[in-house]
Amino acid sequence: MRTRRSLVALGAALGLLVAGCSAVGPTPATHPGTIPAASAPSAASQTHHDTSPTTAKPAPAPLRDSEKVQRIAMPATYLPKAPSGGTDDYRCFLLDPKLTRDSFVTGYDVEPGDASIVHHVILYRVPASKVGLARAKDAQSPGDGWTCFGGTGIEQQGASLDDAPWVGAWAPGGTETVLSPDLGIPLDKGSQLVLQVHYNLLNGPKPDRTAVDLRLSTSAKLTPLETVLYPAPVELPCRPGKSGPLCHRDAAVWDVAQRFGERASWLVAGLLMLCEGAVTPHPGPTQSCTRTVDEPAVARASAGHMHLLGSSIRIELNAGTPKAKTLLDIKEWDFDDQGSRPLPATPIRRGDRITVTCTHDQAWRDKLPALQGIPERYVVWGEGTTDEMCLGILSVTRS
Repeated sequence: MRTRRSLVALGAALGLLVAGCSAVGPTPATHPGTIPAASAPSAASQTHHDTSPTTAKPAPAPLRDSEKVQRIAMPATYLPKAPSGGTDDYRCFLLDPKLTRDSFVTGYDVEPGDASIVHHVILYRVPASKVGLARAKDAQSPGDGWTCFGGTGIEQQGASLDDAPWVGAWAPGGTETVLSPDLGIPLDKGSQLVLQVHYNLLNGPKPDRTAVDLRLSTSAKLTPLETVLYPAPVELPCRPGKSGPLCHRDAAVWDVAQRFGERASWLVAGLLMLCEGAVTPHPGPTQSCTRTVDEPAVARASAGHMHLLGSSIRIELNAGTPKAKTLLDIKEWDFDDQGSRPLPATPIRRGDRITVTCTHDQAWRDKLPALQGIPERYVVWGEGTTDEMCLGILSVTRS
């Protein structure tokens, strides 16, 4: 059985992750106790089921005791440009909330500058000890920000799937997030934030300046909320009767590495190593990954992340046993509805097993305008809009 140390090492070697898309990502758009709000689907997101008109954005929720709102934004307008001939640009921007004392993030509201090109947004916390590394990373790249496939590029040392440094995330359908009154995401004095924006350039680049309204509190009564990531492999072959150079798995993995860097191909192999009992790929529409829990926690919310070929996603606790519980079950995946689902406080004990299962379907290529004209391929985990992911996300507290 793999130890926690080996999992942390694997996570660091792969740069995990998940730019999320992570999540997304990428990608909770709501958290436990979130004030309900109507979704506002992106006009350009090409979802499976979006047939309703875009709704107006709800008004912000009232501030609570000890809360204030602080806006942080990209330093200037940015014109995306996809490297390596692809159609996706991941760009990271270092933002300073100017914290003079230890604080908690108790909510956030992401405002994409141009929602027609913003595929997802993730906010990562940067502790004061790593701000210098982030500034150096920024200085190495011309203009504002830097290219950041596979994470921010500054979080590799000590990276762990079991403590993703996420502060918040936005994906199509996301509105304002307000945490339960007893919860907060820690942000220590002197910390800064990296705003990672995934731009989908299938329809060409447009200027963008994304901003975030942070709810901040200095209350000492809040319980820290963490994000835990549960990725699973994607091994989706071409359909019977379909052919082409990228219908061969090796060619498809090489193509992902060409577009997103060599680490992208390591991640494809690493996901198989991460899952119990998985060593070699087993092509098919449905893939699962099971991990044994090393540290106890209490699950407070769950979410999933896939791309346009996704059909369903499920997160199970102790599947196939008398103690089995379903933490997430989305039977019809909708790319425009990636908000997390609040859970009743659900204990997760050391030795429990978490299973994430995703089903993808190449048939969506015939139905979605965003995929028209794109040759069919063997699909593996990749960060592009036309690649795929399978990511389970749990928001947890520790006792």
